[in-house]
Amino acid sequence: MRNWLIVAAATALVAMPASAALQTGAKAPDFTTAGAVGGKEFKLHLAEQLKHGPVVLYFFPKAFTKGCTLEAHAFSEASNDFKKAGARVIGMSADDITTLKKFSVEECRSAFPVATATPAVIKAYDVSLKRKPELTDRTSYVMGRDGKIVYVHSDLDWSQHVAKTLAAVKALKR
Repeated sequence: MRNWLIVAAATALVAMPASAALQTGAKAPDFTTAGAVGGKEFKLHLAEQLKHGPVVLYFFPKAFTKGCTLEAHAFSEASNDFKKAGARVIGMSADDITTLKKFSVEECRSAFPVATATPAVIKAYDVSLKRKPELTDRTSYVMGRDGKIVYVHSDLDWSQHVAKTLAAVKALKR
């Protein structure tokens, strides 16, 4: 009987689907944090950003690393496409605001804001990097003006985040 219970419990755990903190259709947690665009610091409040239309909130592990720099360049190159689609792009990492002010100019090319992902934001968005929990994973969320998640892309390979989030934003207009 005891072995049967162990097998049943193990089977139930394996059969349970893995779930992220934020899934499509979920309401995105609101937050306020320090942000920077064009080297200038400001207070970033998600609810305020959503008043202007859809938001692409992309989390990246560490400013000035190769993948994060390439991703920032790709988002900056596509910034006009996101604007035409009515969306705002916001980069998020656990970096301090001093680092992000510099990153916003040098790598984001002053095209969009970046902001500090506090431990509370990292937890709320389930973006803690497994190998280094003090950093964020590379996860992009697209949320509609109503604050609901319409698309999630989580992959440490930066190369598809821009194309996939832009497609999700464009699908909102249809």
